[in-house]
Amino acid sequence: MKDIEKFLIWLAQFNLSQKKVDDILNLCHDYDILSFPKISGLDKIFKFQDLEDMRAKATSISISNYFDSLQRQNINVITGVSELYPQKLTGICNPPSALFCKGDLSLLDKFAISIVGARTPSNYGRIITDDFSGSLAKSGVVIISGLAYGIDSIAHKRALEVGGKTIAVLGSGFNHIYPTEHTNLADEIAQKELLISEYSPSTKPSKYSFVERNRIIAGLGDGVLIPEAGLKSGTRSTKDFALDFGRDVFAIPGAITNEKSELPNLLISCGHAKCVLSPKDILEEYNLKLKPKVSEVKQTSAQEDVILSLLADGEKDVAFLQENSGFDIKNLNSYLTLLEIRGIIRKLPGNFYATT
Repeated sequence: MKDIEKFLIWLAQFNLSQKKVDDILNLCHDYDILSFPKISGLDKIFKFQDLEDMRAKATSISISNYFDSLQRQNINVITGVSELYPQKLTGICNPPSALFCKGDLSLLDKFAISIVGARTPSNYGRIITDDFSGSLAKSGVVIISGLAYGIDSIAHKRALEVGGKTIAVLGSGFNHIYPTEHTNLADEIAQKELLISEYSPSTKPSKYSFVERNRIIAGLGDGVLIPEAGLKSGTRSTKDFALDFGRDVFAIPGAITNEKSELPNLLISCGHAKCVLSPKDILEEYNLKLKPKVSEVKQTSAQEDVILSLLADGEKDVAFLQENSGFDIKNLNSYLTLLEIRGIIRKLPGNFYATT
C-alpha cells in the first residue's frame, strides 16, 4: 500500500470534507502519519480541540489499533488514488476520498441502476419495486440503494432473492447500521454482494450523512429509478445529484390521488425523468435484453382471493364485484390494480375484469 493511501485511510476516520483533505495534503511534505502533529499550518484548517484530538490519535499505538481493527473486520478501503477506485465517482462533486468496503469490489464498475424512493410505500409501490428490481437484477443489472426502510430494502431483498447483484451504500459506519432492523440484511449483502460507506466503522449516522450518502448512490448508478416518493421525500436529493452528474433518471407513474406518486409524476410531467412502464423500458435505453421470467407461484391475499372467487365463473363488472365482495370502491380498485399489475387478472372494455 502506498504511503498516501495509508494516510488517506487514516484521515477518513475524522469524516473530513474533501476540501479539508486537500488542504492537509497540500501542507504535507510526506505522508508519514506519525509526522502529522508536526505539520505546520493545521491550526488554520481546524479548531483547536479538533486538531488536538487528531494529533492524539497520530501515535504508533492508535494508528496500529485503527488498521488492525479494519483488518479484523475484513474491511477493504479504496482511496481516491487507488487503481480500484470506481471511475464513476471520479467525476461527481466532492468524491469520497476513501470508501470502506465489505464484499465483492468488482461490482463497483459493473452496469448498475440505483433504485430509491418512499420509506413507507403503498402496496402498489411495493409491488412495482419488487417487479422492477427483480427483473433488472435477473437481467444482470447491479441494483444499488441505501438500505433504508421501504423502497430501498425491497430493492435489495428482491435482488438477493433472484440471485442478482446489489450494492448497499450506508449513511454511517459499519458498526452503526441504520436502521438497526436491517443489520441482518446488511450482513447478508456484505457476505454475498457489496456493502460500502465513506464513513469509518465507528461513525454514527446523522441527518447530514444520508444526504451525503445520496450523491454516492446517484454517482455509482448508470441511471436512477424512482418507483414512488412524495414531494418532500429525501429522494429529491438523489434525483438532483443524478441530474447534476449527467445520469439518467427514470420514474414510474402512479395514480394522481396517491401522494406517494407525486414526485415521479411531477418529474415525468416536467421532463426531468423518463417515464417507464416496465423493466424492459429501462433496459432498452442501454441496448440490454430482459431475461425471461421464470414462472412463480402467485401468492394472493385473502381480499384478493375473494375477488378471484367472484371471477372464477367468468368476467364481471366493477359494480358486481363491489356488491358481492363487500369492499368499498377505493379498496376494491386498489385490489384490482394490484392483481392486474401482477398479471393475475386483466381489465376488459366496459369496466369488466376477468382472470388471465
